[in-house]
Amino acid sequence: MRRLTRRFRTVPVWLLLLPLVACGAPSWEGIAIEPPREVPSFAFGMPSGDSVRTAPEAGRPTMVFFGYTHCPDVCPLTLADWARIKRELGTDGTRVRWYFVTVDPSRDTPAVAHAYAQQFDSAFVGLSGDSATVADMQRAFGVTSYQTPGASDAEYLVSHSSQVFALDASGRLVTMYPFNGASAAMLSDLRRLLR
Repeated sequence: MRRLTRRFRTVPVWLLLLPLVACGAPSWEGIAIEPPREVPSFAFGMPSGDSVRTAPEAGRPTMVFFGYTHCPDVCPLTLADWARIKRELGTDGTRVRWYFVTVDPSRDTPAVAHAYAQQFDSAFVGLSGDSATVADMQRAFGVTSYQTPGASDAEYLVSHSSQVFALDASGRLVTMYPFNGASAAMLSDLRRLLR
């Protein structure tokens, strides 16, 4: 037994580290998209008359969430999480692009969607457009939504996918996060994306 221990002590340290090196970069804290997927860019009109394109910007990762302004729970909680994460990131939080995309363009005009997102943080951008553009963007991310009846025709709810998506600075979808309880994972992955 003593002889075996002596032999083990003579193994070079780099051999012990080899399995760690072979594993490559650490995995994402969120649900990794392997391989990362290219996502087309979309253009949305803003209340100011300007246009916002979701095309990638060098050095700026992007967070995307699909929701709607009449949402009673998932949407406000997700945007509140984003606000906390942005504060935790400090000045780096301004390098992240935060896009709230409506799944209810008939009620959420560009002005309504943008004002809603900005209630949580002035850096958040609320996006809305014609139904075809919104549907195309949902399809690109694999997001589904459908209306469920409310007390009146105007009070319907919209059931929708609730995950958050993270894109790297090249515009590739790299990871996503389920609703609720993913704040720490988003924060960790954003720090990695901002390095």
